[in-house]
Amino acid sequence: MTTSLARLPRERDAATRRARDPRPDHGRPIETEYRPRHPLALRATVLYQRRGGADPTMTIDGAVIWRASRTPDGIATLALRETAPGTIRGAAWGPGAAWALAQLPALCGADDDPEGFDPGENRLVAEAHRRNPGLRLSRTDLVFDALASAIFEQKVTGMQAFGAWRRIVTWCGERAPGPTPRPMFAPPSIDGWRRIPSWTWHRAGLEPPQARTVAEAAQRGDALVRALENAPGDADRILTSLRGIGPWTSAEMRIRAFGDPDAVSVGDYHLAHEVGFALAGSRTDDDGMLELLAPWKGHRQRVVRLIGASGVREPRRGPRMHPEDHRAR
Repeated sequence: MTTSLARLPRERDAATRRARDPRPDHGRPIETEYRPRHPLALRATVLYQRRGGADPTMTIDGAVIWRASRTPDGIATLALRETAPGTIRGAAWGPGAAWALAQLPALCGADDDPEGFDPGENRLVAEAHRRNPGLRLSRTDLVFDALASAIFEQKVTGMQAFGAWRRIVTWCGERAPGPTPRPMFAPPSIDGWRRIPSWTWHRAGLEPPQARTVAEAAQRGDALVRALENAPGDADRILTSLRGIGPWTSAEMRIRAFGDPDAVSVGDYHLAHEVGFALAGSRTDDDGMLELLAPWKGHRQRVVRLIGASGVREPRRGPRMHPEDHRAR
């Protein structure tokens, strides 16, 4: 059998590209079009799920939001774009593509029900609500990924948490399929989280208590996911019964996975100060924050998000929290 000499350089180039970019090939995408029945600020809603600007599971390229995830049916890459006002085009690749497209409306806040929310007489909340009619609460329905990412963010700066998340997901996750604008990765499976060795956690820069909490949660991972999916209303009790998981982590997981409109991240380094400044003009503690948010019981997370959208921020007076890197110890 003979081979055309003209084809050899092209074949070598193709082989080089495959070696340099070993993206799994899952063929053409499946696509859908979603027309929400409510105003939707796509970026403000969906990008809440991103863990820092270099998150390997989520990125933006022009008008397209890219998201890599590990669905119950396998990994999937989802691309979202608003093609016209009120029209969201979704394309997905990988074994979990159909699941990702079916879940797309929830990711875009379709399950968020603001009915019954009354901003009341607070001018800041009322004005933010009026100015942001498309702000919805997104949900991923991926319990363990939401829990793991929340544990990463316990008691450290965002820079530390996002850096450790990026390293672990890139090193231990799975390469996302599809024509992503840069290499993207789905998080490890529950078994994958369980098998991460101690030295990898250390190299990634995650503090030992958080690494231990992720590993211990993964030991119960499948049963934990079933319990949370079957009884989402009981999620706080289930989660806080585990060592290393307190009210803050529970709230963050419920916000991300279930779009809980009432969850409040008690114990956050900045949140009480920001809520106090926005609603009362001065910083407060967690008890004061909960008292200020009490008139909006049932929609307290919605009010927190509206405060964030308002742009009102407490002036920074003290030094920034200095991140500690235990890898040099």
